[in-house]
Amino acid sequence: MLRSTSDVRAFQAHAPDADLDDLSARLAAARLPEAETVPAARRWDQGVPLADLVDLVHYWRTAYDWRSFEERLDRIGRFRTTIDGLGIHFLHRRSARADATPLILTHGWPGSIAEFVDVVDELADPEDTRAPAFHVVVPSLPGFGYSGKPATTGWGTEKIAAAWVELMGRLGYREFVAHGGDWGGNITTVLGGRFPAHVLGIHTTFAEAPPGLTTDGLTAAERRWTEETHHFWRHHAAYAKQQATRPQTIGYSLVDSPVGLLAWILDKFAEWSDTADSPFERISRDRILDDVTLYWLTRTGASAARIYYESHNSLDPELRVDIPSAITIYPRDIEKYPRPWARERYRQIVRWRSPEAGGHFPSLEVREYFVQDLREGLAAVLAADR
Repeated sequence: MLRSTSDVRAFQAHAPDADLDDLSARLAAARLPEAETVPAARRWDQGVPLADLVDLVHYWRTAYDWRSFEERLDRIGRFRTTIDGLGIHFLHRRSARADATPLILTHGWPGSIAEFVDVVDELADPEDTRAPAFHVVVPSLPGFGYSGKPATTGWGTEKIAAAWVELMGRLGYREFVAHGGDWGGNITTVLGGRFPAHVLGIHTTFAEAPPGLTTDGLTAAERRWTEETHHFWRHHAAYAKQQATRPQTIGYSLVDSPVGLLAWILDKFAEWSDTADSPFERISRDRILDDVTLYWLTRTGASAARIYYESHNSLDPELRVDIPSAITIYPRDIEKYPRPWARERYRQIVRWRSPEAGGHFPSLEVREYFVQDLREGLAAVLAADR
């Protein structure tokens, strides 16, 4: 599995001024629909409200600074390698600590490496010398960001997990820990279940239980979690069905219209965050625009959507994770599985947390808690692995 580090090369990508000028022109010329027809108290019921979108588009065109985000990526360290014929882009920040543990962080959709840019330094070189330190690797999923766009089918979560083991081996990390949420949580589960010889333990915010489990014996709060998860998939998952069945069709809009792309992604940041109204109650406009602009400049709206086509409902019902696992379920996340259900797949849960705040994007919504929780969870799995 190990490969020479010569397979890994430094990578830089800076958007041409012409691409940024084109983005500005498209934003200025955007054709917008009329306002939503629901009362102000329910203004998100039909999707992103017109006033919110107009305000964010104006900010994107007149004040947002993409170059600042590029500089932050460069400071962390950007690299690329080719695995199974596909270019894989990743951030890599080695810790100065001799006792650091390799850690791979995997994002989901509609996220990107932008989810973790603000936490990499804290994880690699914590100010508190008693806190665990990590050599941090943050790959872009196939079809996302600066990774290559698969030209054929087959790049589902199982293949991605195998590619992550290959990637870590090329960096000299034969053994490592892993974290993820959303698709990253799915991939982290596959890593733990399929590659226990390489993965020391996992931390995830997505602990999908095997199908067919009964609610008998669950507490009232646990039953409420299962009901909320069922309600989400029944009433709020049209985006997933679209991307799982017709990613090419929605892809034309996502690659051609920056306003369409923004609305498609902003809708999820709003609905899936732990906020009363706007996602900007917890997440800055710049962080969301870092994410959206990355999709725009790399033209990955369609290719990223295809992960649903490849892997929707694909987690093996028989897959079990026997290595140490730390699980954190945030209260406003979109899928929440109670601990008795999670134990049916994750056989060695060494730490379980359900904090009082946070949603689907905890590294952006509750960053300080996220970093501390991740450190403590990974410390627990490493202690259990010894």
